[in-house]
Amino acid sequence: MSDFDGLPSITPIIMAGGSGTRLWPVSRETMPKQFINLMEDGRSTFQETLLRVSGPGFVRPIVITGNDFRFVVAEQMKAVDVQGEIVLEPERRDSAAAVATGALIGHERDPESICLVLAADHVVQNAEQFVANCRAAAREARERRIMTLGITPTQPSTAYGYIKCGAPLSDEGAFDIDRFVEKPDAERAKDYVAQGFLWNGGNFLFRSETMLEELEEYAPQVLEAARAALASGHRDLDFLRLDGAAFALAPKISIDYAVMENTRRAGVMRATFGWSDIGSWDSIYDIKTPDADGNVLEGPVSVLGTSGSLVRSEGPLTTVVGMENVVVVALSDAVLVADKSQAPRVKELVVQLKNDGYGEATDHLRIHRPWGWYQRIDIGDRFQVKHICVKPGGTLSLQRHHHRAEHWVIVHGTAEVTIDGVVKHYHENEAAYLPIGCTHRMHNPGKIDLKIIEVQVGSYTGEDDIVRIKDIYART
Repeated sequence: MSDFDGLPSITPIIMAGGSGTRLWPVSRETMPKQFINLMEDGRSTFQETLLRVSGPGFVRPIVITGNDFRFVVAEQMKAVDVQGEIVLEPERRDSAAAVATGALIGHERDPESICLVLAADHVVQNAEQFVANCRAAAREARERRIMTLGITPTQPSTAYGYIKCGAPLSDEGAFDIDRFVEKPDAERAKDYVAQGFLWNGGNFLFRSETMLEELEEYAPQVLEAARAALASGHRDLDFLRLDGAAFALAPKISIDYAVMENTRRAGVMRATFGWSDIGSWDSIYDIKTPDADGNVLEGPVSVLGTSGSLVRSEGPLTTVVGMENVVVVALSDAVLVADKSQAPRVKELVVQLKNDGYGEATDHLRIHRPWGWYQRIDIGDRFQVKHICVKPGGTLSLQRHHHRAEHWVIVHGTAEVTIDGVVKHYHENEAAYLPIGCTHRMHNPGKIDLKIIEVQVGSYTGEDDIVRIKDIYART
């Protein structure tokens, strides 16, 4: 199958397992930036990436992610009507193992396949130009080159590696690679930009066979581990779960270090589509449309005498007076205030928060589950109150608790509640009581979200006081 001037269709390999701590507090380990609705159209960057590679010339994507994000990935793919293979890494082993896994799956589908490795958290401003660049790079990849999409720098940056172009390969902006350069200091970054170096954006195109040959040459342990993890992997619902013991043997190394800086087949295509990795809050500001005062304001926000700033609120009314070039991000459980020029240091702040024992460093107040989500409203001695949302058709596990009783008050929709084998339907403004030790489950049989207020009372209300007996999402 082909739609690219006789080229084989491209197999997208989307890397969707990062943590994105520089965009804290919106992005946290339990729900990182690639799945957050940061774009002006209300979609996540993961969804934008899926749509960008779902047209003519592309086949079903391979999405590589972690176990904790499997249901979020499936839900967001369904929301934009994109089907693909979801591969679960047992642990993070950096990008080389993920690329090897994707290349093996692509090669099994079609030995002549051309693969495109993409990060799920990048922003592309011109999708048509992106596709055109992929088509041009694919022509070079067909000649057994491993092509990277090089980004023309918009400023000297110390956040990216750089690529020095060598001899031209085509009149479409493809070059041999003279050398890769590590992230430089500020002075060297200025020099690289002046010399016409490109940023290494981490996107690659290659024939699957070519990448597997280069992995065999330069990173055989990575390839061997990926191959064994696939061979011993198994299907879990709609997911392909890699074997943990085999995958753990893969050296923890990036594809840049493992292959790209060693191979003699590397080439670069000068990208023309406009790109950002939205790596920090200042880069979020750069992709938004500011108002007349140069401010980007989102949510319940009011400012006075303020300019050049990003102010975002996801709950409390947030006000800023007399500030310039700041970032203010307010959530109900955490607030960030930073000089915009210092925004990349938020990653350091998150490390500090972890060391100080703040759970907010990694955990969102709203916790997503395959059936929906829950959010804590209040907690105290011997009680906890939660807001719970169950999607249509969603079902909580059949479970019991040793240390708490629960009251479920229905505020929206209809709940089908099972208590010790007895099934009963509850409607808005009705309540179910679940005594300590009872076996219970909740199901949403309706076509709208089921929302309840859950009041827990007991000597211990932690999440680990759940004994799952049966679960349709295979979490028992």
